[in-house]
Amino acid sequence: QAQLVESGGGLVQAGGSLRLSCAASGGTFSGYSMHWFRQAPGKEREFVAFIRWSGSTYYSDSVKGRFTISRDNAKNTVYLQMNNVKPEDTAVYYCAARLGATINARDFRSWGQGTQVTVSS
Repeated sequence: QAQLVESGGGLVQAGGSLRLSCAASGGTFSGYSMHWFRQAPGKEREFVAFIRWSGSTYYSDSVKGRFTISRDNAKNTVYLQMNNVKPEDTAVYYCAARLGATINARDFRSWGQGTQVTVSS
């Protein structure tokens, strides 16, 4: 079973940009919908975006118009381009794979280590 490894997090000023990556290690996510979730301290893990195998996308209202999810199937990698970031985007970001797309974090049984994004004001 492929492991998902997130990277690209860091410290960024409000209004700036960051691109997160999620690579499949030891396998492929061919046919899977790929998701990004995030979890801030003391809060539940929340949906950010997903992209289906077909390429169709869906975003939470809080990031719509600012974040873009994309995938490179040849590289088994999914990306999250974050533009015009805000302090409330500060969280650990996780990617996850599932055959059927969902916005519910409880539908996933395993998660990667995540990547920390911190937005300073």
